[in-house]
Amino acid sequence: MADFEVQGQLVDIPGRRTRPVTVRVEGGRIAQITDTPDAPPTYLMPGFVDAHVHVESSMLVPTEFARAAVVHGTVATVSDPHEIGNVLGVAGVQYMLDNAQQSPFKFYFGAPSCVPATTFETAGAAITVEEVEQLLDDPRIPYLSEMMNFPGVLNGDPDCLAKIAAAKSRGKPVDGHAPGLRGDDAARYIAAGITTDHECFTKEEALDKLAAGCKISIREGSAARNFDALYTLIGEHPGMTMLCSDDKHPDELLLGHINKLVARAVAGGVDAYDALRAACVTPVEHYSLDLGQLRVGDPADFIEVDSLTTFGVLRTWIDGGLVAQAGSTKLPSPPVEVVNRFEAREVTAAELRLPAEGAAIRVIDAVDGQLVTGCVEAPARVVDGAVVSDADSDVLKMVVVNRYARADPAVAFVKNFGLTRGAIASSVAHDSHNVIAVGVSDDDLAAAINLVMRDGGGLSAACLADDQQASQPLPVAGLMATGDCQTVGEAYGRLDALVKSWGSPLRAPYMTLSFMALLVIPALKLSDKGLFDGGRFEFTPVFI
Repeated sequence: MADFEVQGQLVDIPGRRTRPVTVRVEGGRIAQITDTPDAPPTYLMPGFVDAHVHVESSMLVPTEFARAAVVHGTVATVSDPHEIGNVLGVAGVQYMLDNAQQSPFKFYFGAPSCVPATTFETAGAAITVEEVEQLLDDPRIPYLSEMMNFPGVLNGDPDCLAKIAAAKSRGKPVDGHAPGLRGDDAARYIAAGITTDHECFTKEEALDKLAAGCKISIREGSAARNFDALYTLIGEHPGMTMLCSDDKHPDELLLGHINKLVARAVAGGVDAYDALRAACVTPVEHYSLDLGQLRVGDPADFIEVDSLTTFGVLRTWIDGGLVAQAGSTKLPSPPVEVVNRFEAREVTAAELRLPAEGAAIRVIDAVDGQLVTGCVEAPARVVDGAVVSDADSDVLKMVVVNRYARADPAVAFVKNFGLTRGAIASSVAHDSHNVIAVGVSDDDLAAAINLVMRDGGGLSAACLADDQQASQPLPVAGLMATGDCQTVGEAYGRLDALVKSWGSPLRAPYMTLSFMALLVIPALKLSDKGLFDGGRFEFTPVFI
């Protein structure tokens, strides 16, 4: 690797100052930093870290995610591979590790703690306590991924506690996941060994968890957007906050990443050094990451930005290698191995028929920008003895089909998707990733589902009346494409635009759809086994 020098204004985040310097890099590490009064007015600083992200949700394999992220100054991610873990088990985690090793980007994968997330759905695999222990023994895995089963922790579930104990005994932190948990329950959950939480959607909730000693990862993803509610915590609790995306679709990754959140924080009145501490320093300290902090002797992981207000990224280096410059990636695009578990079958409209058993139904109330849902009641629209979508009232049929084995589809209803025609479907359905669909007619629903089945996983849209059908194949575990961010992002953008032309007001309809099967987030969700009350943690009837 070639040695080099670069000049600029060094951003000393702990010292809260800048100074003009020349940085000398030798053998991929920072060899020397010398004062240079005439250094140019650009800024040299540690690279950004996404403190919690599911790479799979970008619909890109790690090597392609890296090629996009470095353009925005991201040099590392704290990545939970439980999406592919739910499909392929430990083999899926290994796939992510192996693919990531083809890139210099610093992926720090965790050991998934909740595969499957619950016993109320069908996943493709399970990861046992013993397998978690084996993963934690791998030096490439520095933490236990989000402990989603917070009821299990609070109620003393032996497997949950054993996984936490395995991480603690190895000196590795445990990520949390406890949406809406407050007060004593939050304190008890955190006291069990939880060190972070990225699910807060109100400041009051975050303050409860901070008071119990938990760090807060402020999330701004493609569906869940909590930044505006929480960002003032960055300056109020320095060293206890981090920034993350959790789930980031490729069209948005093309436009920006953690750099955009730092700029928004500063624009909102947060001190730049506090914002940079959350984005560049606290994740490194919390997870003990082998990531350079632009100090002599460190790996040369750093970036050059145009200002400390807009944070426009000019260049990115990882281990001394120039990986992005002037908005273009320098990383190669290696061939992608395809792995999957998908029992494809054709679904008929007749299978989606729901015979009427009452005059009123429970309806999932989707909330734009949040993972939580409400539960509302609506009159059942009955045609020929069966309940059907009522597009005029925006009460649409939702279906989940088991992708791992033949089984009857589960049927329920959802509000706020806004479709006036057509249907959409996806094999990205957290966390078990069965095929989920929502639409205005059974024929459209079946058509959209069958497009996903045909592709062995992916996203789709179908409107038979308009003779419109479109899809984005995701052949890698039914979660990821084989293309680059530009190609996948543009294809996704076309689907997104099509769905919005059919009436959906949601900012990210497919991302929102993917969370309608996430049972660990209250209040009402749908698994392949039926309608689920996330507050009571039990199935509930569609009919009232």
